[in-house]
Amino acid sequence: MAIYELTRETIREIAPITFADVGISERNDLQRVLREHIEVISPGTLVIAEEFGEWEDSRRRIDLFGLDKEANLVVIELKRTEDGGHMELQAIRYAAMISAMTFENAVDIFRRYLKKLGRDEDPEGKILEHLEWEELKEDEFAQNVRIVLASAKFSKELTTTVMWLNERDLDIQCVRLKPYRDGDRILLDVQQIIPLPEVEDYRVQIKEKQRRERKARSGPDYTKYDIRIDGQTYTRQAKRNAIFAIVKYLCAKGISPETIMDVVPWRRNTMFQGVDGEVDSEQFVQLAAERAERENRRFDAFRFYLADDELIVCNGRTYAFTKMWGHRTLQAIDQLKEAFPETEIAYEAST
Repeated sequence: MAIYELTRETIREIAPITFADVGISERNDLQRVLREHIEVISPGTLVIAEEFGEWEDSRRRIDLFGLDKEANLVVIELKRTEDGGHMELQAIRYAAMISAMTFENAVDIFRRYLKKLGRDEDPEGKILEHLEWEELKEDEFAQNVRIVLASAKFSKELTTTVMWLNERDLDIQCVRLKPYRDGDRILLDVQQIIPLPEVEDYRVQIKEKQRRERKARSGPDYTKYDIRIDGQTYTRQAKRNAIFAIVKYLCAKGISPETIMDVVPWRRNTMFQGVDGEVDSEQFVQLAAERAERENRRFDAFRFYLADDELIVCNGRTYAFTKMWGHRTLQAIDQLKEAFPETEIAYEAST
């Protein structure tokens, strides 16, 4: 199928070319550009690694490795060859190799990818933001692996194989990338050929229905809470903000962070970060980062409440409280209520 320029006077065909004709390589050019514009071939995908191959006894590498909005892992394979080669078989191997990946694994992989790109960003925070999750939902992460194959052309053998595999509940898309030359410009025609867009719309509707059913079974994802502390009510608070307000109140009443950590032992090592002295936000970040470097670890400032009015000062030290709370947040609040019955703490789901 050709591409034409339409004017009032005529229709002009734009000449098709190959990537090789204009010196565009699969890895150095096409892959590099698509990783920054992945929505061209895989909308709603966050790239978390490039040339990923962290498995034993294999030199094979995934061109681009991502995560979609449904928390599915995405294997993206690129070929500039005219028929796509045997990329579907290669991608299936990759999908099998990463199928058991955990959220923690993905965060660690993404952290190293961001560092390689020179980006000082919070990998866990970016993934949660991408998924529109307020907190980790381990049982919903990586329930499926999607495959996206992008090539200038696909052989009949390959497309027949992909359609057969999709009928057996695999999730493989074929996206054709066809370059054209128009004078000094190189145009790129991008078309999803498997599944056909009309079929894809129906498939998306089915997946959305399944997602809503899962959500209904597991309860509301983003429940807000009204918190009453010492006679004052804070309405429609996210769970992590609710526990932060409670902990800050307890500290103001003279209960130390160490005592609070003893009440919630399963978060003892990650609930607070502390530095010596009474410091402001900027000083805290510097001191915490220096300490982490000495201990050969990383301090992620994005994980903590760090505004000047959010820091907690107690017994000659300054503490920052963590933002990273999961499904056990309410359990922690209940433990704090039980441990300090003399304090006025109550909560209920917002209406």
